[in-house]
Amino acid sequence: MKKITLTVMALLFAAAVATTAFAFGGGRGPGYGSCSRGCFQGPAGLELTTEQMDKIKTMKDDQWKEMKPLQEQMFTKRDEIRKLWLEPNPDQAKILAAQKEMRNLRDQMEDKTTLFYLAAAKILTPEQRDKIKLIDQCRGLLDRRGARQGFGPLQRSGFGAAGTAGCFGCPGL
Repeated sequence: MKKITLTVMALLFAAAVATTAFAFGGGRGPGYGSCSRGCFQGPAGLELTTEQMDKIKTMKDDQWKEMKPLQEQMFTKRDEIRKLWLEPNPDQAKILAAQKEMRNLRDQMEDKTTLFYLAAAKILTPEQRDKIKLIDQCRGLLDRRGARQGFGPLQRSGFGAAGTAGCFGCPGL
């Protein structure tokens, strides 16, 4: 009886572990391969060379080092604004000044991201840039027809707004 109980318990445990593992899904969606912060493979069919991937990875690492302090400042500023709003008598001038500082941080991050995209686009060959345009056009058609669904439990897109790519994030990929 003990053997049967232990066997059933082991099978139930294995089923629970497998169910949890499958619930996490496949990540960013079809065509991107495994991609963490430090890599970029690009959309399927772009065929980046190893040299291109290495250059983009180096640029991405440099950008991350520049962006991290700005992100931390934004988190701090967000908390500061939240505390200002929670005061018994919120000070309008302080809130507006803090929001202006937060917009300034966002603008700095956006500028750095734009510079990264422009530099990364220079690494691509003309043929790869043409493929990006084609990929963007195809995605646009799918989005307009409502055919693109996400991969999470709420069926939302797993990699941002229409036309954005994986870790590279270059508009139009």
